[in-house]
Amino acid sequence: MGIGPYPQLDRLLKSGGLNSDANNQNPTSELSSEIVTSKRYIWGTTLVVAEASKMFEDFLLNFTMADRIRAMREEDSTVSIEIRPEHEQPYYFPRILKEMNELKIYNLNLNCQNLKSYKKSLPLYHQLIRYPQEIIPIMDHVLTEKLAENSDDYTPVHALVRPYNIGKSVNMRDLNPSDIDQLVTIKGLLIRVTPVIPDLQTAFFCCSNCDYSMTVDIDRGKIAEPTKCPNDACRASNSMRLIHNRCIYSDKQIWRLQETPDEVPDGQTPHSVSLCCYEDLVDTAKPGDRLEITGVFRAIPVRVNPRQHTIKQLFKTYVDIVHVKHSSNKRISIDENLIGENEAIVQHDEEDNLKFINEEEEKNLINLSQSPDIYERLASSLAPSIFGMEDVKKGVLLQLFGGVNRFTGENGSPRIRGDINVLIVGDPGVSKSQLLQYVHKIAPRGIYTSGKGSSAVGLTASVTRDPETRQLVLESGALVLSDGGVCCIDEFDKMSDSTRSILHEVMEQQTVSIAKAGIITTLNARTSILACANPIDSKYNEKLTIVQNINLPPTLMSRFDLLYLILDKPNEFDDRKLAQHIVNLYINRDANNFGNDIIPVEIFSKYISYARNHIQPVINDEAAEKLVKNYSELRQSNSISNRHGEQKTVAATTRQLESMIRLSEAHARMRFSNTVEVGDVDEAYRLIRTAMQSSAIDPVTGRIDMDLINTGFSSRRRSQNAHIQKQLLEVINSVDKPSIRLSELHRIFNSDSSEPISDIEFTRMLDNLADDGEILFDKRSQLIRKLIR
Repeated sequence: MGIGPYPQLDRLLKSGGLNSDANNQNPTSELSSEIVTSKRYIWGTTLVVAEASKMFEDFLLNFTMADRIRAMREEDSTVSIEIRPEHEQPYYFPRILKEMNELKIYNLNLNCQNLKSYKKSLPLYHQLIRYPQEIIPIMDHVLTEKLAENSDDYTPVHALVRPYNIGKSVNMRDLNPSDIDQLVTIKGLLIRVTPVIPDLQTAFFCCSNCDYSMTVDIDRGKIAEPTKCPNDACRASNSMRLIHNRCIYSDKQIWRLQETPDEVPDGQTPHSVSLCCYEDLVDTAKPGDRLEITGVFRAIPVRVNPRQHTIKQLFKTYVDIVHVKHSSNKRISIDENLIGENEAIVQHDEEDNLKFINEEEEKNLINLSQSPDIYERLASSLAPSIFGMEDVKKGVLLQLFGGVNRFTGENGSPRIRGDINVLIVGDPGVSKSQLLQYVHKIAPRGIYTSGKGSSAVGLTASVTRDPETRQLVLESGALVLSDGGVCCIDEFDKMSDSTRSILHEVMEQQTVSIAKAGIITTLNARTSILACANPIDSKYNEKLTIVQNINLPPTLMSRFDLLYLILDKPNEFDDRKLAQHIVNLYINRDANNFGNDIIPVEIFSKYISYARNHIQPVINDEAAEKLVKNYSELRQSNSISNRHGEQKTVAATTRQLESMIRLSEAHARMRFSNTVEVGDVDEAYRLIRTAMQSSAIDPVTGRIDMDLINTGFSSRRRSQNAHIQKQLLEVINSVDKPSIRLSELHRIFNSDSSEPISDIEFTRMLDNLADDGEILFDKRSQLIRKLIR
């Protein structure tokens, strides 16, 4: 347990603190003893050991869920839960104790609201909040004894009680000296985890004079070092020395928990708190997780100098963890299949019920998945306050489900990502940022960042000096913290070029390579990216291509699976419906006014979590043939006929085929189907065609041309450039002078040409002619010279 064992309390309990049967013949129950009539108090408190142990034993044996329901009715008269016969059965004994013995899990996650609702144990609840360091060890002993009594092949083990849900959560800023040594609950974002370090539990001392040895147990975080040799024949002062390899240690880890952005007051920086976790809680969370921590708020003195006993006036505070719970049920859980072959993972149960989703909930989710309009209902339940944008919502919905991640197999094939990346480009005021904010709130490890306020170090990892060890350590950035979730990037077009260059590796290989300050490593960034961007001139120019409208390189845009273009075009019918929808939001503030088909966010999150963790669809033969056919149709879909013959434009690349496969798998997951069928492929094909029709249309020919996104130039433009380049060479050769200035040549050529050419394209064509050896182009003097042959 986080606050450590207490040997003095152990010896007190063994000497008669527990009200157990003295005639118990079970040899494994070493804690059983005779009932004592005198009251044994814990020093410095009003706690009676026998009464506390008796109350907890009575709670384990007799508490029922009916007690909890009655307490909920007394607190809130609107609660209308009926008490069924199964609610009258004992909750903890023997069901959970039997499961603990079978599964060999000797931790009991104790919901404190159950303890509070059982009237006989109400005093124990208040004692637990005020004196957790004394009450929790008593609970541990009672649980250990009950496990021993109800097991035939029980092996002596120290069972642990982990209380949670104490009823109120304290903000980090509100922790003050009155909370010291009390049980508190805090929430935040985990930003740093240290390596596992050994923590001394039992010290072994040996006398340097007579070799007499003894052990001293830890008590409240301290070891009482003997000043004299206990041997009566020796009694030497300061002769006891610590033998390190004979001591007993436990695992320890130090975490750093930071306030979440929604809890930080205006104009202030986020606070952080140090946490200490022990034993089986080690490595149960990783940076980026949103946690609810229950623990004991502690304060320890700090020495002025390690060699002196003088201490500072200010004490160092931290929280000793007794229970770790991940974020609320409104968030999607992390995909368990994202774990690599050799990746270290710690299984950890958070609730007092050992199964996360019980059979009834699972049955309800399966029934919901069989609804014929489940796709439309889920899409409309995603950000229901946003009007329209059906196809965009469907694309983002499939991004939340994700495809199947495939790792390196025996044939040596590389890891194939299943995460879907989506880019939304549009005019201002079309609810792009609202959609990002909603996804950020329900994503399992979502990080929200803005393009202008993000640096390359902030996205990847920074090198800082650890305050405890003074060593250089890596602090994870937004992309690494989003590992297993969704990274939402707003104002994507306003990022600097050095920041955007990092995303090339993340979006394809899903890793971040670091080589700085002597630290050379590769970090996982298995994240989906949902980004928003605005056009360069604020309003989208339909006469220009999407690459010319957005300040993004084509190599980065081609890595997005879906690229949506949202334009704000006036339309009287749509404008009226949109205005009516927005006005209704202000008039009726009820959150459930979006229609009866909207799925509540808790069920919505559970539905996606169940699909990500339990559904691994496989593509059948018919779907595979359909994928090949659709890809072939995309490749052959466009052709331009001109006087030189028929010219093909590139309407799709292999990246579109992989995107189609990922979207098909996500659509099958959405249906709770283990097989990808033709209907899933058709919907994925439709989404890609819809996205391509809005983003990859050549504004002159009106045809889909993926070269616009992949290279920034359409096939039509490249063929025209070759013809224009030939004309330009003729113009240069027709000039009487041996050399001509760039500005004068550009003016002469544009005056003779039917379609003006920009400065950038004109300079590029001159570079091509110079590379071909047709002219000499001096960029410094801006002169073009003819070659005399």
